[in-house]
Amino acid sequence: MQQSAKSFAVISTVFAGAIFGFFYAWVCSTMWGLDTLDPRTAISAMNAMNGSVRNAVFAPAFFGTPVVLALTALALKLAGKGSASLWFGVAATVSLVFGTLLTMAVNVPMNEALALVDIPDDRAAAQVIWEGYSPKWQFWNQARTVASGVALLFACIGLTKIGKAA
Repeated sequence: MQQSAKSFAVISTVFAGAIFGFFYAWVCSTMWGLDTLDPRTAISAMNAMNGSVRNAVFAPAFFGTPVVLALTALALKLAGKGSASLWFGVAATVSLVFGTLLTMAVNVPMNEALALVDIPDDRAAAQVIWEGYSPKWQFWNQARTVASGVALLFACIGLTKIGKAA
């Protein structure tokens, strides 16, 4: 049981790192790049990226991270590693609330609303749409990035606790 708990811990930490990296890339490159484009192109590109992210490669990391973190917490608890279990449990909660649920409550509805917009031919009109979307979307993306980084940190702390007494 202890070896499987360690394996769960490593796997869930990788999942937490993957989702943190995904959100982080949007912070420090994708959105900054889109903000430099003609807003008509930025809206079109954002819609294309939002459509493409719904896939079988991304879904396990996005939806699975809080699940594998919680399963790790349970496995560690059953293996008598209470301290490590606690860290993974808190990581699961942070990931679920401030990663998955925040995304579903804020970023996804914003993306869906942007997808319904008819991109105007007029650059100034498109700029108004993009400026109404990008700063708010980026704020909430930064929030989920920080939270995902915190969840990853908690998982890493949990990993360090596995070899120690409960």
